[in-house]
Amino acid sequence: MSTNGVREVEKTLDRISKLPDAVLIQILSLLPTKDAVASCVLSKRWRYLCNSIDNFHFDGCSYYNNVESFVFLVDHVLSHCTCSKIKKFQLILPYNSEWNFDLSISRWMNFAVERKVEDVVLCLCDDNFTFELPISICTCSSLITLDWSCCAIDKESVIQWKLLKSLKLNYVFIDNDDLAKILSGCPALETLELSLFEGFRRLEITSSNLKRLSLGSYWWFYGRADEPLEIIAPYLQHLEISGDLDYLKCKLVNVSSLVTATLTFNITCITEIEGFADEDGCSDYHQGFRNLVLDYLQKLSYATELTIGRWFAEVVFMLRLEGVLLPKLRCKCLTLEMYVTKNNLYGAASLLQNSPLLETLNIPLRARAFNDFCCQLELRYLDKGRHIILQSWISNAVFPNLKNVTFDACIYECRKKWFGGGNDKLFELSVFLLKNATALKKFVIVSKRRICRECSESCVSQYLSGLAKKLLDSPRSSKKLLIIYQESALD
Repeated sequence: MSTNGVREVEKTLDRISKLPDAVLIQILSLLPTKDAVASCVLSKRWRYLCNSIDNFHFDGCSYYNNVESFVFLVDHVLSHCTCSKIKKFQLILPYNSEWNFDLSISRWMNFAVERKVEDVVLCLCDDNFTFELPISICTCSSLITLDWSCCAIDKESVIQWKLLKSLKLNYVFIDNDDLAKILSGCPALETLELSLFEGFRRLEITSSNLKRLSLGSYWWFYGRADEPLEIIAPYLQHLEISGDLDYLKCKLVNVSSLVTATLTFNITCITEIEGFADEDGCSDYHQGFRNLVLDYLQKLSYATELTIGRWFAEVVFMLRLEGVLLPKLRCKCLTLEMYVTKNNLYGAASLLQNSPLLETLNIPLRARAFNDFCCQLELRYLDKGRHIILQSWISNAVFPNLKNVTFDACIYECRKKWFGGGNDKLFELSVFLLKNATALKKFVIVSKRRICRECSESCVSQYLSGLAKKLLDSPRSSKKLLIIYQESALD
């Protein structure tokens, strides 16, 4: 660095150093703790400021070959801490199969609890290790949010989180009793998020405070899930079920207060189990999930916002192929998270037909998923609709309240792969909407501009801009319609 550059840095540091201690401590609290500690060498005045920070973020990702140094860093910082109350304590533990963190975690958590910590995050992305929640955390009365990975709960422990509002558990194995104990010990809980979960089969929420539930991916480490997971939550307002559930059926027993629901999960065919060859069993298996989806639509008929994924839409298509009548939905905002194929397009169209109050349709366009496997029975079943035309599939459909449609492209594949065999189902859906949405005001197409690695062109943007131009010349039933194409640089 040149002499002038050094002087500019010194001037900047001098201006920052003139700030009050309280402001400097707040700035340091926003940094990773390792960087905050490093600031002590800047000047004599900075030497002890980091001892007063109340927000700790220990990131051990770069310490996987030197765990001792990470443990020393945490111990050193905490031994010099002078703050009386900790706002946030975040630990990202380094992966090391030979290191036992139990005693260290217990020691660090005890320290945080003594200083009335409000928010705790502990992350270890390795499902081979499980840590029991330290006793001190289980009865921490100051906790407001807790985000814990790879955790277990001692059967003898007592849960008392009277102020806790948000609980996130990842890579978690808890049985029905554990879950009931957690919920009864969190009277103020508003949000519960469980991801990569296993064990419990009954989730009963009786508190009127808990409004938001998220279940993401089933962790079937202990074997196949034959018994369904029952959800009883009469006061719940927001539900999300996402990720790979494999064979787990989430049964909605009572969700009568739901306002929004996100159902983007995927189910695995039973034939993917090694050695399974019973086709009749596969048929019964899929029929069971079709019945489950129909029950979902009935239970969610009063929700005003729905988000649906590819698998769900394809099952809706199968139900309609069987001649099953779908319940009318009171949905006003529908989001379809999927890549558009004939099968899920016709399932989505069936949902549109049964949503007479729909005002907004959002389709975040996705690339073909890696886990979109269909067994031979499913493929034969879906092939029944090969020669069906969309307009005849839901004839006489009118969408009198639909005002806004948005296609938002989040696609990193080449357009040729995206469309598979080249059938332009997105254009077919767009024309269908223009013809049948009598009050449509805005049709927005959003694209991220990028150069495709395979064809060396902006293939997706070119297609979407061409789609917008074709729609300008397509027949429409609304005289006030605006077709808008927006393109921006890739983030």
